Amino acid sequence: MSTTGDESTTPAPTETAPSLGHPGAVADPDGTTALHFGDPFAEQRAAESGSALVDRSDREFVVLTGPERLTWLEGFISQHVSELAAGESTRSLILDANGRVEHSFGVYVTDDSVILDTAAGRAQALFEFLDKMVFWSDVTPRLAPELALLTVVGPAAASALDSRDDAAAPASTDWLIARRARRGSAGHTGEDVIVDRAQLAQAWTALAEASSAVMGRWGFDALRVMELVPDEADLDEKTIPHEVPAWIGDVAAGGAVHLDKGCYRGQETVSRVHNLGRAPRALVRLLLDGSEDELPGAGAEVKAGTRTVGRLGTTVHHHELGPVALALVKRNVGADVALTVSDGAASIDPDSLPDDTGTQAGREAIKRLREG
Repeated sequence: MSTTGDESTTPAPTETAPSLGHPGAVADPDGTTALHFGDPFAEQRAAESGSALVDRSDREFVVLTGPERLTWLEGFISQHVSELAAGESTRSLILDANGRVEHSFGVYVTDDSVILDTAAGRAQALFEFLDKMVFWSDVTPRLAPELALLTVVGPAAASALDSRDDAAAPASTDWLIARRARRGSAGHTGEDVIVDRAQLAQAWTALAEASSAVMGRWGFDALRVMELVPDEADLDEKTIPHEVPAWIGDVAAGGAVHLDKGCYRGQETVSRVHNLGRAPRALVRLLLDGSEDELPGAGAEVKAGTRTVGRLGTTVHHHELGPVALALVKRNVGADVALTVSDGAASIDPDSLPDDTGTQAGREAIKRLREG
């Protein structure tokens, strides 16, 4: 059962983001949401110690309905979702035949639908892929511009949301549709909240009151870099799942790739890397020298001498470490290697290097066979 009519061309919402009307708001370069509210470093500190609300209403959504929605989705994504119950959530990927990432998205299960959220500008392509995969299954994908996303980050994020549920009258939280725990390299880092876009302003006000602070994209990106959580700017057409350690794991671990899941497109690459080798690159955190007037942009080359060894992603000023960035770099580049980005010095934060001390199961099995 496939969608019909003009659903596939539903335009993205164009109303003003709620954060731009908040006192002290400074718009990000695209003018879509707030970059900060006057003191981006104070916002980061508040998020690290309590909770901070972030406007991410530029995210886009696809909704799946129909009785076979979960078992159908299970057949071609990287996470195990067929047994998720209403109220549960996870992340997942869609890979190409070579195991490269085509789509990254959140998965939220409600009583009557599955909600997928993805980066701004990506929902149309995700919808078109899903629509082509329907065939005879009883499922209907559609674009969902009526939804919006807000995020509360910090160790007190869950309690801030729970306090709204406990203290408010039911009618005052009608905007809450679903929520999902965010996880990074240090575990739980916050909560993503899907709301009714028609009530986005009310949701923003309510969550701002419940949170320790409001925070712009500057602070959100800085904390995301510290947690090694990528967005679209940090990926390229060659990215495979094992290059992003935070993606590897089941639902309980907060991952996007279940290593024991059944067959799906690109799964051969996932299994081969897990059992027999290591990814050619790794997502790491770079420390930049900050001597340039402007930070280098996403896509800039990371070099060791004259040799290109990686690709730069998100760059931002952190309140303690100064200029930091995410980058995909070759696996054999260590923290002791002097790097440059756009003629500025850089180095890999050793705390961000993946743990390569373990032995892959496949290699151990081959060794036993040879020795036997």
